[in-house]
Amino acid sequence: MEFRPRNYIAEKGAHALPRVLADSHPFSAPSSPSQLQVEVVDDGNEEYFDPLRRSDNNAETSREDLVEIKTSSTAGLSGEASIQNPSKEWAFFKRSLMQRFPVSKTVLTYSMSDMIGKGRKTHEKSLTSMHLEELEDPEKFAEEGGKVITGQEYVSRLHELKAELTHAWHADDRVTSLKLSIKVARLLMDTSVLQCYPTLFAIATDILDILGDMVWERIKLKAEFTEDGTRIFSLPENFSASDICFDAKETCNNWFCKIGAVRELLPRIYLELALLPCWRFLVDQPLNSLRRLLMMTRGLGDPLASAYCRLYMAHCMRKLPSHDTGCLLTCVNDLKIVSMRVMSAQETSHGAENRRLVVSLMEPTIEYIMKCIFRNASEKQVGDVLVELGVGLNQKELLGRFPCVSIVLHHLLKQLPSEVVSSRAVEILQLIECSRDDSLDQCLNYRLLGFRLCEKSQMDTVNAVVDKIIEVIIEYDGLDDYLKVVDAFVDIVLQNHMDDHLSSILEGISKRACTKGIADDDLATLQSILVKLLSYCKDIEDIFSMNHFLKILDLMYGNSRSIVNIHILDMGIRKGCIRDPRTIQFLLEISQALHHDENFVNLNDDNQPGRLISQFVSLVDYGAEIESQLAFLVECRGTFGSVRGLKETLIHSSNCLAIKALKDAKHLSFVKSCIAFSEVTLPSIASQIRQLNLYLETAEVALLGGLVSHSDGLIDSAINSLPSLDIMDGSRLPIDTDAVLSSVQKLFSFLVMVPGNPEDGVTYFPKNLVSLLNSQSWMTPRMRVKVFCAIISLLAALSQRNLPYHADSGKLLGNDVLFFGDSSYLHELASFCEFVLQNLVDAIQQEPSKAARGSMALEACNCIASSLILSQEISSICSNLIETGKSCMSTNNRYLQSTIKFMDHLQDSSVALW
Repeated sequence: MEFRPRNYIAEKGAHALPRVLADSHPFSAPSSPSQLQVEVVDDGNEEYFDPLRRSDNNAETSREDLVEIKTSSTAGLSGEASIQNPSKEWAFFKRSLMQRFPVSKTVLTYSMSDMIGKGRKTHEKSLTSMHLEELEDPEKFAEEGGKVITGQEYVSRLHELKAELTHAWHADDRVTSLKLSIKVARLLMDTSVLQCYPTLFAIATDILDILGDMVWERIKLKAEFTEDGTRIFSLPENFSASDICFDAKETCNNWFCKIGAVRELLPRIYLELALLPCWRFLVDQPLNSLRRLLMMTRGLGDPLASAYCRLYMAHCMRKLPSHDTGCLLTCVNDLKIVSMRVMSAQETSHGAENRRLVVSLMEPTIEYIMKCIFRNASEKQVGDVLVELGVGLNQKELLGRFPCVSIVLHHLLKQLPSEVVSSRAVEILQLIECSRDDSLDQCLNYRLLGFRLCEKSQMDTVNAVVDKIIEVIIEYDGLDDYLKVVDAFVDIVLQNHMDDHLSSILEGISKRACTKGIADDDLATLQSILVKLLSYCKDIEDIFSMNHFLKILDLMYGNSRSIVNIHILDMGIRKGCIRDPRTIQFLLEISQALHHDENFVNLNDDNQPGRLISQFVSLVDYGAEIESQLAFLVECRGTFGSVRGLKETLIHSSNCLAIKALKDAKHLSFVKSCIAFSEVTLPSIASQIRQLNLYLETAEVALLGGLVSHSDGLIDSAINSLPSLDIMDGSRLPIDTDAVLSSVQKLFSFLVMVPGNPEDGVTYFPKNLVSLLNSQSWMTPRMRVKVFCAIISLLAALSQRNLPYHADSGKLLGNDVLFFGDSSYLHELASFCEFVLQNLVDAIQQEPSKAARGSMALEACNCIASSLILSQEISSICSNLIETGKSCMSTNNRYLQSTIKFMDHLQDSSVALW
């Protein structure tokens, strides 16, 4: 068996593709923006524009178009802002209402139990007396019929009433349906358990809406069909009362008469509101009935019940063809009066301790009605609304007749168009200042104003507004209110480069935080402020230049502190190499704080803090002070033990540092220190495949430094790490066999440069590797074939007079110098090659897949013919492999044809190669 002589340089030149200098870069933009390259579609004249070939201007336009398309395509009914259908908007509002005020399982409901019970007799007693009786004698209370149920049971019974009403209607039992709806409407009189009322309202009004829809459809059918089902008329969308037949009008009038007979005011209003659209069958101006009902709501004594009744009125009004904004404005003005009475303790039905709770429960009603008022309102209508609400002298001036209630002003400010807010910001500030009632914290209105002003990039009165805000927040003693307002205005301060105000704000935060500390509730707002500050910083130097920033950061703790640290670390690594000692120390302390946070224990590659820490370590550059950089790596290894990915970064950095030292001709002892650092760190790498690659990388560095014994030890460690792959990789997932194969092939390529050991033999490493791989269960026939082919190529390279490449540009003696001409050297190579050949042929025959077996046979044939001279024995092996390929593949297979052609050329030619 004899190896084929190879001239690698000549072969490379013979097989290299011809190269021609290009006039321009293929990915560069055309010289003129108008020169767009197009392709013509085969089936038409439509031009196809390749976005990768567009100019920068067109590419930017394309991105904007894509954003617009994405925005429009993702707009749906999932959020309130995207909802256009009134019924779907109302359904969304009710869901959010129930989520905001959930029914507690522990809350007990006593009052109005007769209306949700199933025929149980109850006594007409006050809630207080029932509660006292229950406490004194629970058994007697239960026997007398007092109903005590949980909130969840209450809700369940309401759903049962809904099913009963629908069932009675479909059974043509209109009387029962009406009675059940009256029972549901009467439940809305009960506000004894305040927190449950919004959920009760949402479910009860759902039932009333069902009744209203069924009555509407019944009357509409009577107007369009006779008793025998004959269609007599098709009602248009904008029908009038004169289009309705007498029978339908009679039925409609009968329903309103029955509702009018209900004694209680609140149920009567709710039921007529549910049937409000049915007034269209009787009169042409149903809004008159709405105004009458609006006046009736002023007779409701309970503030919470009256507020939600007006909310339902706003919902029902949207079912009419025309809307009356005046009714909605009256509702808001009435709610202003009701809330003022509640806060001034004139309304005491719920007790003084519940006044703030009642106002908070009333807030959704104000919010929804205000949205209805400003929906699709023109600029003139906005001015008129402000006048009607008492906050405008005319359409262009604010500050009206009297101060606005804070909670009403809050939702007014939330709904005002951005242009109005920005143009009248100073006047709005004065309105907020005049609104000092307890319905809402005044700082929340200042905060909302700040966020609304951020919606407009330009504002003429920005200096006056910010000056006023600074005057306001200086008076705040508590950190909570101070932070809430600052969070809203900090963007404006930063956008307009108000450095003096920024310094004053940070000083105010620092002073209050040092005096009273930072409460848990303040951390989220403080985090928001600091993150906004960081978003405007260009680099770490900007942080150092901001007074009080670092002091405030030191006072923070918990998850909020860690999030700010993440932003700082991300900003620190944004510009690449980090060389400033102060910056390195600062980011190191930030990284240590993140590492010690219990929320980020066991940081891995998928964890943002762990990834940032690894990037930071890799970017640190001490320049010529390589000893300091190695000391830094040692410190990081001891400090960041939980960051798994960092260990790989440390080894890469250490190896790069060693290469840098070799290029700068530093003392070899430093290179040894770097290699030792990597050797100590390598066993802790969890992923065995990554560990294998890092062993090889470090071995290459050691060989470049002339440290042959270190390199041999690292290669041994790399080979010995392979058996552990038989269980699981460090990620606890099945091993990636292709990655293992690639690493093994890389090892064989590296062994070309490694000097052989005369004592162990030049084939020591390949033999060990074959022995280990053959015993592994995950080694498939395909992998074995590729490994054996790689070994044959390695042995062929080692047999050459000149190796294809050398370590350190030939300064380190290779096997071609150490052993060439030694007959025992060539005999060892040939003997091992013979062993590999036999194993290669056996591995091919073990492959169960016919197609794969044929491809593997041709691959082995090409490898053998390229590496060995075609003696009779080798020719026989190659012929058998080709026959295997023919039996497994089509005769027209290109790979098969090219292999046959290659073998014929070698056999007919007397030239050693090709």
